[in-house]
Parts: sequence; C-alpha cells; structure tokens
Amino acid sequence: MAEDSAFTVDADWLQQRLGQPGLTVVDGSWYLPSHKRDPRAEYETAHIPGALFLDQDAISDQQTDLPHMLAAPKDFAQYVGAMGISADDMIVVYDGPGYFSAPRAWWMFRAMGVSQVFVLDGGLDRWIAEGRPVTVEPTKVAPCIFHADFDTSHVVKLDEMRRIVDSGSAQIADARPSGRFYGTEPEPRPGVRSGHMPGAHSVPITALSENGELLSKPRLRALLEDAGLDLSKPIVTLCGSGITAAAINLALETLDHSENRLYDGSWTEWGRLADTPATTDDK
Repeated sequence: MAEDSAFTVDADWLQQRLGQPGLTVVDGSWYLPSHKRDPRAEYETAHIPGALFLDQDAISDQQTDLPHMLAAPKDFAQYVGAMGISADDMIVVYDGPGYFSAPRAWWMFRAMGVSQVFVLDGGLDRWIAEGRPVTVEPTKVAPCIFHADFDTSHVVKLDEMRRIVDSGSAQIADARPSGRFYGTEPEPRPGVRSGHMPGAHSVPITALSENGELLSKPRLRALLEDAGLDLSKPIVTLCGSGITAAAINLALETLDHSENRLYDGSWTEWGRLADTPATTDDK
C-alpha cells in the first residue's frame, strides 16, 4: 500500500476505527457501463458497517446536460448534509476496485472545504475478499448542517481550458484509456469525438494503482515523469466526465504537488464541441 501517502488509509486502520465518533465512511462507487456493476445494488447487498452511499450521479449539477459536473456549494451542502455528513468529520471514501471513483468523492469533499478526507486502499472488493465485516443494514444517521467552504481553485471551466490549451500555461494530464486518448477506440458517449487536446499527456487511471492500492511515491513520480509531466509546474487533469481525473489529482497531491486542478467538463464537453482543437497524434 501507499504507506507514505497522506491521503489513503489501509483496511486495518479503518477496521480498528469503525464506529468511532466523528468518523464517516462513504461508499463513492460509480462504474462505466462496460464494468456491468450497479453501485447502489452492490451497496444494498454488502457495505462496510456504518457506510453511507454517495450517488455520484445524484450529487452532480442537475442544471446541465454534462455528466458529473460539480454541484453548486449550496446544493452539495444540502445533499451531503441530508446524508448526515459534516464538514468537520473525518471522511474515508471507498469504491469497489479501490482507485476508480473514490478519488472523485475525495476531490469533491476537498473542494468543498473538508480537511480530513481519505481513500481506502484496496477498496471494498479486497475488504470482502479478506473476510472483513460487511452488512446489509441501512446506515441511519441524523441529517446535519454541512458548511461548504468552496475553493474555486480546484476547478477549471471551459473558457479557461481553452486558454490553457492555446497558451500552454499549464500541463494537461488525461486519465482516459490510451485507446480513447489516441483515437483508436471510440468514446462511450454519442456525439463525442475521439482524440485528445493538443499537448496533453496520457496518464491512464489504471496505471496509478496496483491491486487496488495507490502506487508508492517513487513509482508515482516515475510514472508521471515518464508520461512527460514536469512536477514542478502546474497541471490540469481531465478524463471522460470528470470522475477518474481526480485519481491523478490525488496522485499529484501525494507527491506534494499542489498546483493541480481538474477540468470538470472534461472530454465529454470538449470532444462534443466543433471549435475545440483535438488531435490523435502522439506527442
């Protein structure tokens, strides 16, 4: 496991602390159609005792046709407050495989001002495989007030993304599979072109972890540098719809790289516009 990461916890750590006041466990699972997994159904079948289910579709901005856009602070606060989550809680997020959608929940909570939020290394799949406790019992938590302290520096929007691509003022790291990045595989959403932004670097999310665990710091650094990224300079991440991009942000923060942001519209927004530059060329 990434024992030197300030943003992950292991299963032993979490199991020893289940039920402690101030600790909130969140199932942040979300999957692509190709995974053929239903996150809510899986939660209802087995979840870590006390875990709350965070619906990544429902918590997103419902006023846009773009998927998974970050909700307005008041809407985010209302949603998670109704779940019983406080910004003062210590939050541990997990997903099934360990390092797929959980980083997006981690990123959202951080953007909304939560200072103590972590991702469970190994995810629920390993938790179950190791015979650790699970339950089907619904978690009942009284609603509370979530005080959002939104930090806009976490997010890049379309107009700024255009300027970044034009000027090269920040590096671009794309978490989509390499086939979609290079245009040899189609995008899963209709009307979205294949390819990538000019100058972007391919950092597939699957390369950042091994057996559901975040790579060690030396391996993360080597991976990102081999992808062509200069870790002394600003980086903007993206993916298909803003979910898996957050895994790169978590990796960067683990390496003490703080000048990183996430382009929330991601390739779904960029790739469906007629006037945004795209290429399938290698760097």
